[in-house]
Amino acid sequence: MEAVQVFTSLLALAALAGATAVVVARLLAPSVGPARAVLTAAGDAALWLALLVAVVATVGSLYFSEVADFVPCRLCWFQRIAMYPLAVILLVAALRRDRAVRWYVGPLAGLGLAVSAYHYLIEWKPSLEGGACGVGPSCADIWFREFGFVTLAFMAGCGFLAILALVVLTPPAESQEVP
Repeated sequence: MEAVQVFTSLLALAALAGATAVVVARLLAPSVGPARAVLTAAGDAALWLALLVAVVATVGSLYFSEVADFVPCRLCWFQRIAMYPLAVILLVAALRRDRAVRWYVGPLAGLGLAVSAYHYLIEWKPSLEGGACGVGPSCADIWFREFGFVTLAFMAGCGFLAILALVVLTPPAESQEVP
């Protein structure tokens, strides 16, 4: 199980690095040629990459609850409610090359990111929980903290951030937009 924790933590950090690269490229694209190249490369595969992130996050959360027996807290369930449908929505969008899906994926991933950020904050400052997790395990409980800071809430947040960056910030190619 330790190997899975390390592996999924590394995947989360890779997703965070990818999202950061897209954000930086988006900011620099008007003035820097290589940044435009990064956005073009990401844009061509953005929906498939976002789908990959959503599927890996979904499978990972199921592994940790069903195989590793980590009981999800209330905020974990809210994050799942946001992530699981993204896998289906992004699959349909990728197959159709429908970049207009950003209007559906953006708000859902944004809400998931907000819940993940709040959950991560509670993990570091349990006094901020304020009874949000009254039933079931406490949202301040931490199953593991890999590399000193990567928790399940952090990994979910990285996934939502990567999906947002890929779907919302990468400009669609003309041929990818479905009316």
